[in-house]
Amino acid sequence: METTDWAAVQRIVPELMGVLQNRLRILQRVNALAPIGRRALAQAMGQSERTLRSELDALKQQGLLLTSTSGVTLSTEGLTLLRQLEPVAAALAGRSDLAWRLSQALAVANVIVVEGDSDVEPWVTERIGSSAGELLIDAIRDGDVIAVTGGTTVAALAKSAPVRSGLRDIQVVPARGTVGETVAYQANTIAAELAEKLGGRSVMLHIPDSLSQKALEQLLEDPYIQQRLPVIRSATVVVHGIGDALAMARRRHASDAELALLTERAAKAEAFGHYFNAYGEVVYAMQTIGLRLTDVDRSRLVVAVAGGASKAQAIAAVAQAYRIDVLVTDEGAARRLLQMKSEFDM
Repeated sequence: METTDWAAVQRIVPELMGVLQNRLRILQRVNALAPIGRRALAQAMGQSERTLRSELDALKQQGLLLTSTSGVTLSTEGLTLLRQLEPVAAALAGRSDLAWRLSQALAVANVIVVEGDSDVEPWVTERIGSSAGELLIDAIRDGDVIAVTGGTTVAALAKSAPVRSGLRDIQVVPARGTVGETVAYQANTIAAELAEKLGGRSVMLHIPDSLSQKALEQLLEDPYIQQRLPVIRSATVVVHGIGDALAMARRRHASDAELALLTERAAKAEAFGHYFNAYGEVVYAMQTIGLRLTDVDRSRLVVAVAGGASKAQAIAAVAQAYRIDVLVTDEGAARRLLQMKSEFDM
């Protein structure tokens, strides 16, 4: 059913659309947070337990939810139905129009906007990852080399991506070395988990993300690196997060001098070891081993995932720096981006 058809239905039976939207939101929350108890779900939904109980009972009777001692989860049928109705949910909530306007503003061919603001509600990060994971699984071809960066949103993608069988000769590789101390969010870990979902193999890159010039030169002569680097740089699909410039610099334990330089040069975003200003210009580049911007430009598909209103400036910057084919974000970031665009045009 087209968006205009749903608008017509809403005029005739507005109460029906309210029920539909509410139950879709419940399915979305359960999908992102499962297994989750009724009380925690009520808090996440901003509803009373009494109101939520009747909705859960109705969805359970339809075979869309399963309950256990650990909480509520979607059934296989519920997950299938939710995926079928995601476009309906997006249209009813106005996110389809929001995504289209953002696509035009950023010149990104395909934009997907999920509900919420991950700055305010952490579960929204899971929704971004889930939407991106489903898109990625459908886009992969035999023989693809998929490069992934680290970070919470890309980790959510790997965690929630559906299993896909029948693919041949798939490799999943880390785009860069290790950033931070949380193993679950490192590119090596994400590559291994996604490779398992795809029935492929992963390539590890056990080196720090930031290197001195001397260390870089030595590592480039190492047979371990010489074997893996060409594979990483031949990536046909790139999946990456987008970082705020100063936040990423601090995660890498940048010196006071480096932080001062990034501030002086008005760095807004970081991706692939490069820091960009608001115009997408490189203002600082790290010494690193891994995927380069030229490699990204040669890939068949570039998927960027990032959410939260606080990431709006970073998203806008990288969208001008290199080609992004698909951006998966949330309402918080999307609305802030369009507000920035409007203020700029005034």
